[in-house]
Amino acid sequence: MDEEVIPILRVEDAAAAVAWYERLGSAKQWEHRFEPGLPAFVEVARGEVRLFLSEHKGDARPDTLVYLRIRDVEAIASEFDVQAKDAPWAREIELRDPDGNRLRIGTPTE
Repeated sequence: MDEEVIPILRVEDAAAAVAWYERLGSAKQWEHRFEPGLPAFVEVARGEVRLFLSEHKGDARPDTLVYLRIRDVEAIASEFDVQAKDAPWAREIELRDPDGNRLRIGTPTE
């Protein structure tokens, strides 16, 4: 097993959040509920980039900032109709998901 860090983001509606993250090229891996009707806890992944999305109050709070390093920021910028900008370390965009979580997404400059 490889060791890793998986950020947890708070969402109000996991199904809506998964649909939004699919626009980033992520796919839902699994969903857990302790019982039907209780809050969902979901994993989405894009290759090795993984996020947990939680409807559970107290797991995380909105306005969290997560940095995603990906191969092609321009494709995501095009999907969300935003302009990528150059930073000394990467070409980047910043998005907010429907729950107010901030995602800074970049492709490293070589």
